[in-house]
Amino acid sequence: MEINPIGIIHSPFAAKETCPIQPLYASGAVGRVEVFDEFAAGLKDIEGFSHIYLLYQLDRAGKVELVRAPFLDDTPHGIYATRHPCRPNGIGMSIVKLIKRENNILTIEGIDVLDQTPLIDIKPYVPKFDCFEAASEGWFAGKQWSSKPAGKE
Repeated sequence: MEINPIGIIHSPFAAKETCPIQPLYASGAVGRVEVFDEFAAGLKDIEGFSHIYLLYQLDRAGKVELVRAPFLDDTPHGIYATRHPCRPNGIGMSIVKLIKRENNILTIEGIDVLDQTPLIDIKPYVPKFDCFEAASEGWFAGKQWSSKPAGKE
């Protein structure tokens, strides 16, 4: 299998220690998605969506551990029951607000990735398809976080 980047994500976060762990904690963080020229035609009509999914390579994530305590809990969970970046295939996903498009550049808000992250794909967020009101939250159920948890990076 071969996956090649279609662009680069630019963010204000140069280090893992300062990067938010989810878009929820990245409110107000503005970034840019630079889609390479050969893929820019694929952006046609993207500006009609308020939010988009970014799929990207977690190129600086670190050692893969199949069971570990995630950032938002001290209890170890299987990697596939978390959103921890240290994953076997290193694929990340974020839903961000699309502010504007200028040719091959998308200005976005709520970015939670490191600067210069390789972009794999973009998909529109469609509430009719992507929001399930009766969805279960698994081990997240009942947990409350109002800001980035202290001591978690």
